[in-house]
Amino acid sequence: MRIVIGQGSCGIAAGAEKVRKALLAANVNPADVSITGCIGMCYLEPIVDIYDDDNNLTRLVKVSENDAAAIASFVESGDVKAVENLVVTEEDSEFLSKQTRIALRNCGVINPEQIDAYTNAGGYTALKKALCELSPEEVIEIIKTSGLAGRGGAGFPTWFKWNAARQSAGDEKYLICNADEGDPGAFMDRAVIESDPHNLIEGMLIGAYAIGAKHAVVYVRAEYPLAIKRLKNAIAQAKDKGIIGENIFGTGFSCDFTIKAGAGAFVCGEETALIESLEGHRGMPRLKPPFPAQSGFWRKPSNINNVETFANVAWIINNGGEAFAAMGTEGSKGTKVFAVTGKVKRSGLVEIPMGKTLRDVIFDIGGGMKTDKPFKAVQMGGPSGGCIPSDLIDTVIDYKALGATGAIMGSGGMVVMDESTCMVGMAKFFLDFTAKESCGKCIHCRIGTKRMLEMLERITKGEGKEGDIELLEELCYSIKDGALCGLGQTAPNPVLTTIKYFRDEYEAHIKDKKCPAGECSDLIEYRIIADKCKGCTLCARNCPVNAISGTVKNPHVINTEKCIKCGKCYSSCRFGAIVKE
Repeated sequence: MRIVIGQGSCGIAAGAEKVRKALLAANVNPADVSITGCIGMCYLEPIVDIYDDDNNLTRLVKVSENDAAAIASFVESGDVKAVENLVVTEEDSEFLSKQTRIALRNCGVINPEQIDAYTNAGGYTALKKALCELSPEEVIEIIKTSGLAGRGGAGFPTWFKWNAARQSAGDEKYLICNADEGDPGAFMDRAVIESDPHNLIEGMLIGAYAIGAKHAVVYVRAEYPLAIKRLKNAIAQAKDKGIIGENIFGTGFSCDFTIKAGAGAFVCGEETALIESLEGHRGMPRLKPPFPAQSGFWRKPSNINNVETFANVAWIINNGGEAFAAMGTEGSKGTKVFAVTGKVKRSGLVEIPMGKTLRDVIFDIGGGMKTDKPFKAVQMGGPSGGCIPSDLIDTVIDYKALGATGAIMGSGGMVVMDESTCMVGMAKFFLDFTAKESCGKCIHCRIGTKRMLEMLERITKGEGKEGDIELLEELCYSIKDGALCGLGQTAPNPVLTTIKYFRDEYEAHIKDKKCPAGECSDLIEYRIIADKCKGCTLCARNCPVNAISGTVKNPHVINTEKCIKCGKCYSSCRFGAIVKE
C-alpha cells in the first residue's frame, strides 16, 4: 500500500508532520510514505490517503499521531476495521465531489516536491504543445476563446493584457506573477504554490512565450515560507530538466525564473505598487497611463497576472479554449476558487464553475452553518469587497451579479457569518485593516480611511451621534472618487454594503446604544437571573477580575463596575442563569 500525507500549511499546522513521524516509528516502510499538498478539506486535517495495489483510495481524516499503530495495522492487513473511525464520511466526501477542479486539479493529489509526479499527471505537455505547435498569437487566441479573466479580483480579460504586452515595442519584456495574497481569510494562491508549483511554472512559461518575455518573476509574500520553499525546489527541478532556461524543448525559446519575497504590504497587490516593490522601492502605486504593458518593471513592457489565473493556462491549452468557455456564464467563463471560512461547517478551498449561487457554495458544498444560529451574511472580496445579506443567498457567482450587490468577486475570499456577528464591527475590522495598509500616497485614502475608522470606533463604543451614518456615506463616496489606486477606491465597500443592508444595526448602536448581535463589548452587560442561579460558584471562579460575589447555593451578583465583559461567566454557566444584554 501507498501512504500519502497531506502536508500543506493547514495540514502541518494540524499535526501532519507529527503523524508522518509517528507512522515511520510504527515500522511502516518509509518507501511507502510520501506527501502531498492541500486537497482543500482544511476542516478535516490532518488527512492521510492510503492507496492499495489497485490504486483504490481509503481516505482517513482528523488523524493524530496516536492513530499510527492502527494505520500501520491497516496497511499490513488490509482490514479497514482497524481505522474505520477515521474513514471520511460520505457526507464529507461530497465536499470534493460537488466541485469542478481545474486550477486545483493536482492539489492534494500529487507530490509537490517531485517533478516526475507532475509530468506523470500530464504536466508540461501544454508547454510543449504551445512551443512546438502554436505561434504566440495562436496561444493568445486560445486564451481569448476561453474567456479567462484575471482571478486576482479585477476580472480583466487575460488575452487582452497578454496581447498588449506582446504588441509593445522592445526586446526585453517581463512576465510577473502576483502571489502577494493579502486578503484576510484568503489562501487560494498559497495552496496552489504549495501543492502544485509546477502548474504555476508551466502557466507562466506559456504566458512568457505568448508575450515574448525572457524573464519571469514570482512576487510572493514572505509569510508563505513553505510556498517559497516548494517553488524554489520546483524551479531548480525544471532547470535540471531543461524546462526553464535556454532553448526550451529545442525551440529557441528561453526564459529564466526569479522569486521576490515581498514584505507583506497589502497595497502591493496593486500591480504598479508591486512593480515599485520589485524594483526595490517602497510599494506605492504609479499613475496610469502608461500601463505596465507599455512601461512596467524597469520601465519595460510587463504583464502581471495572479497565481490562479496562471494555474488555468496549461489546462486551457491542452483542452482548448472552448472547453473552458463552456463552463460559467456569458460574462464570466470557467471556474473560480474560493477560500470558504467563518461560521461554516466545511471550511476550505472550493472550486466551482461560475454561475453557481452563494447558496450552492455555503450550504450545498460548505454544509451550512457550523453553529445553531441562522446564516446572516457573507463577506466577498475581503477588505475590498462587501457583505451580502441572507436574503441575497441565491445571488449567482459571476462578476456582474456580485458587483450589483455592492460586493466584488475579489481574489476569492468568502467569510461566512451567523447572527452572532455584528455588522458594524465587521465593517470596522476590514476598515482597520485597509487604513493600516494604506501606503499614504494619496490624501483621500490616507486620511479618509482613518477618519472613517474613528467614526466606526465611536459607534461601536456607544458614542455615535445623529448624522454619523450620512457622514460615513459621504466620506465613502469621496474616497472612492478621489483615491489613486484600487485599495482606496474599494476600501469603503464593507462600510457601504453594511449600511445598505444592515442600517438598522447602525441605528441601534447610535440611537439605542445597543449592539443587536451582542458582540460590541462596550454596549453589552452581563446580569445574573437570581431565580435561575444555583449558587454553584463556577462563574465566580472563572471571573478573572473577581467581579462576581455570592455564597455557595445562593444567587450570585455581578459588579458591573468591575466587570471587564470578557464573557467567561456567560460561557461557563451551566444553568442559563447569566444573560447578555
